[in-house]
Amino acid sequence: MAGLGALLLWMAFPPLDWWPLAWLAPVPWVWLVRRRQLAGRRPYVALTVAGFAFWMGALHWLRLPHPATSIGWVALSFYFAFYLPVFVGLSRVAVHRLRVPVMLAAPVVWTGLELARAHLLTGMSMASLAHTQYRWIELIQVSDLAGEFGVSFVVMCVAAALARMLPCDDRPWAIWPLAPAAGVLAAVLGYGYLRTAHEVTSPGPRVALIQGSVDIELMSAADPQERRRMADQRDDYTYRQYLRLSEEAVEKYPRVDVVVWPESMFPWTLVTFDANATRPAEYGGSEAQFRADLQQAADSDRWTMARLAEKLGTALILGVATEHFGAHDDCVYCSAAYVSHEGRLMGRYDKNHLVMFGEYMPLVDRFPWLQHFTPLTGNATPGNKVVAFEAGGVCMAPSICYESVLSHVIRRQVNALAAEGKQPQVLINLTNDGWFWGSSELDMHLACGVFRAVECRKPFLIAANTGFSAWIDGDGRIRKKGRRRQTDILLAEVRLDHRGSWYLRHGDWFAGICLVACLAFAAAYWFPAVPARRRWHSSSSSSKAACT
Repeated sequence: MAGLGALLLWMAFPPLDWWPLAWLAPVPWVWLVRRRQLAGRRPYVALTVAGFAFWMGALHWLRLPHPATSIGWVALSFYFAFYLPVFVGLSRVAVHRLRVPVMLAAPVVWTGLELARAHLLTGMSMASLAHTQYRWIELIQVSDLAGEFGVSFVVMCVAAALARMLPCDDRPWAIWPLAPAAGVLAAVLGYGYLRTAHEVTSPGPRVALIQGSVDIELMSAADPQERRRMADQRDDYTYRQYLRLSEEAVEKYPRVDVVVWPESMFPWTLVTFDANATRPAEYGGSEAQFRADLQQAADSDRWTMARLAEKLGTALILGVATEHFGAHDDCVYCSAAYVSHEGRLMGRYDKNHLVMFGEYMPLVDRFPWLQHFTPLTGNATPGNKVVAFEAGGVCMAPSICYESVLSHVIRRQVNALAAEGKQPQVLINLTNDGWFWGSSELDMHLACGVFRAVECRKPFLIAANTGFSAWIDGDGRIRKKGRRRQTDILLAEVRLDHRGSWYLRHGDWFAGICLVACLAFAAAYWFPAVPARRRWHSSSSSSKAACT
């Protein structure tokens, strides 16, 4: 039964993408929750194996960037595998010990665990149950109340009702669970129809999203000079491709306000430095020569960006690597640079939330030898502030790569900018998904963007290398989408959304309640209360013994 649920849920996600199966996939697991006793000598080991099999299939694309990333693929799948037995175990405590109805216990526990997964070990909410439903526009509108977790709750609630209908132990078939499930679904869909019934938008900027198709692989040549030569060839090819597409965009679409390139597709490093920057130990020249070289490098990068903006005649948002030389050491950032149509560098956003093992190796500062176990040549540094770009007459909030996977990261950035008086009107994500060679990772990443748009009630634009670039409106509708692993130009004629969002103001209140309930169920397991009848019986026996 555990394996059947895992298979059905895997089929609901890309690459098969048979999304209606997501409503059936949890049914075998909830049926196991209902049973008085789990069969087998080690049922929770079987549940862990089933969970591991699901995650190995769902996250298979993690093996594609480099042979070494297969280690992360297996490790992450192993960690996620434990969520299934924990779900079944906590739900059984709620149902059999605390007498909570399974139709309430299962969705509460599932939702609470999804919130935990989004935060623990830097967080990862890709492939959540809600993401299977991103095309059902009316259903996902509840995300502006409870985030994507609200949709997961609804799907699990219906699945639990179906499981409650099945015969289990000495309980026969039942029809009545359909009524509460239908009531929950009707309420959610009714809310969705009300939220999408009237247009409350106004015209916004015209944004050209440039999608090149450059598959990325980590350089494996042993000779540093050979690696440098291969990297230079790739950078030259990348720049020429994106320049050609950008020229086509401004020629095809007049009055483009902003042209956007994906993460790291501007191939030259943006150099910045402090006045008291420290000369690196490996630098062979004098202090004066070091200062001169720094200034020359900084001026060269800005000159290249300025000439690009002048040639296209429009403002640019470019995905670029930034190397900053400070008083103590130098830092490397994954950045989004905003260049005005006159060629001035107007602002830069440094990615705040980095991907473990993808952009940095944990504990490498304390144990440098760990770097040898990863193909990374160095660690990126997280940015420490949020930035808004005043582009195309509106305020745009940039994010980079997997920051869009986590709802609380985007929400925190939007609220921080609003507190500074820079309320974002458009959200834009720059990502390089060329690491995954057109796999199902593209579909999973796109689904995350749909939920971020609904949660914040703001149009969400994605510029992605190899796809999927997309223009998503405030209802979560994908207005335009790039082709998989193909070059493309998307003109987003953005409509600004003027609706508010409860989720944006109050955050994960709903999923937080579910997580607190999970902790209460765990406490009930570890610290079970002595039943009243047993206490009375024990007291009565002691009294009789005393009288005797």
